[in-house]
Amino acid sequence: MPLRVLELRIGDRDFEDLSDLFADQPVLDIWSDESSEGTAIVWVLIDAAHVEALSDVLMGRLGSGEDFRLVVLPVEATLPSVRPPSGPGQEGETEREQAPAELQRISREELYQELTEESNLTVTYVAMVALSAVVAAIGMTRGDVAIIIGAMVIAPLLGPNIALSLGSTLGDLDLITRSLKSLGAGAVTVAGLAMLLGMALDVDPSAPQILTRTQPEIGDILLALASGAAGSLAFTSGVPTAVVGTMVAVALLPPLVGAGLLVGSGHLGEAVGGLALVLTNITCINLAAIGTFLIQQIRPRAWWETERARRATRIAVSIWVTMLVLLAVLIVLEL
Repeated sequence: MPLRVLELRIGDRDFEDLSDLFADQPVLDIWSDESSEGTAIVWVLIDAAHVEALSDVLMGRLGSGEDFRLVVLPVEATLPSVRPPSGPGQEGETEREQAPAELQRISREELYQELTEESNLTVTYVAMVALSAVVAAIGMTRGDVAIIIGAMVIAPLLGPNIALSLGSTLGDLDLITRSLKSLGAGAVTVAGLAMLLGMALDVDPSAPQILTRTQPEIGDILLALASGAAGSLAFTSGVPTAVVGTMVAVALLPPLVGAGLLVGSGHLGEAVGGLALVLTNITCINLAAIGTFLIQQIRPRAWWETERARRATRIAVSIWVTMLVLLAVLIVLEL
């Protein structure tokens, strides 16, 4: 896991209690600076997998203070370097302890902040969605796979989907609403542009790049489940999401563009399969992402928020599972 620096601002009175607070924490280094304004700044170097546990302790002990502020900063490099553990029970174990396997992820706060930004409905987001739809439509009508891949690279469809799953897992209605707005705006933009292009372009329903997106199969369900799990893991592990975002776009952008092209060109019957595939993919991506978050033990910090989160998760899973069963039956019956 990567490293993080926790920058902690606290009052001078709280500064005296820090030595006991950090005694049982797997910190790698600590340094501090006391200011003349009655506050102190403390920097803590720690493995990203341990940030959540430490931040929960700090919030519980110091979070009520007027001067309290905790900022999590990524670390590109540090000298001298921090050596990873050489293995259980071997030398180096005490220098950098391993977190449990299920907690090998970035903190809840980092994940929430990133996905909140990714789910914002902005002019840039709409513009990128629109451009990706145009590029995908041209690629599909020409049968050019390279152009279609290019469209999926620029399509910003990963963030809002994973943010919706995180909101369902944490019971965060604001994040759920924000994500649904972005997803809805993106879907309407893609479908609307694709329909307009379908009126202007020569659309052949039997073209391979269109036909494969309008005839859903059980294998498409597995693809979407893998995309959702990969997308959530990309965010929780803190790795770049560009490649995984392309994988999610594989499941979302082409079938929606294909359905729009067919509707715009008057092939309404063939467009039904594309719409069914879009709904199937959205369902599977969110279901897999929620499952991944639950396995990684992502939950609210406060105990009084836990029951709300469980209730929201149960509702979301019930909705997605019901939709998946209905769509799977339709796919098996070949619509």
